[in-house]
Amino acid sequence: MSDIHNYTSFVAAILVFQLIPGAGTIAILNATARNGRAAGMAAVAGTLSGDILFMVAAVAGVAASMKANPLLFQALQWFGAAYLCWMGLNLVRARSDAESQGEEPGLSPWLRFRQALMVSVTNPKVMLFFVSFFPLFLKPDASSVTLWVMMLHVTAISLAYQAALVLVGERVAVRLKAIPSARKIATRLAGIALFGFGIRLAADIK
Repeated sequence: MSDIHNYTSFVAAILVFQLIPGAGTIAILNATARNGRAAGMAAVAGTLSGDILFMVAAVAGVAASMKANPLLFQALQWFGAAYLCWMGLNLVRARSDAESQGEEPGLSPWLRFRQALMVSVTNPKVMLFFVSFFPLFLKPDASSVTLWVMMLHVTAISLAYQAALVLVGERVAVRLKAIPSARKIATRLAGIALFGFGIRLAADIK
């Protein structure tokens, strides 16, 4: 790891970034609580896929071209904010016969993957984070391979942390089944949180 400047700080920064609750975290916990471990891991795969796309885009210089086209970048920001708000409102308003029977609709892991992927790719701030993050830990004489090594670090640490979220979230969800209204409340809170992320993103659009 000699080409990564201050390697310990680099790993610590990734961990701190993961510990900050975000829309992806909410999507993972919600999928796990509603549909179990398989759905939760599918949401993890969706979130990581979105992050990888942004990291590749950042490395390839797509972020620079987006900055050169403010209208395209702003349109993506508004789309991201609207999608998060829409998803949040759907969770807040969700009602079904399955809910009244104490069971959740059997949404497939593939659907959970797509939902988490959309949450990830519609947040352009993630790519801007990577654009500003990677150069902080690159030595002046570092090879291009170093960027890919850094991406691998981010992906591996993210996978470990988010998989742990699924395991913990599943245990909590099983215990909450004993409380009739617990999952309903948890779903509403998840919806409010996603809506809040959307509003916060929209407020920062300039």
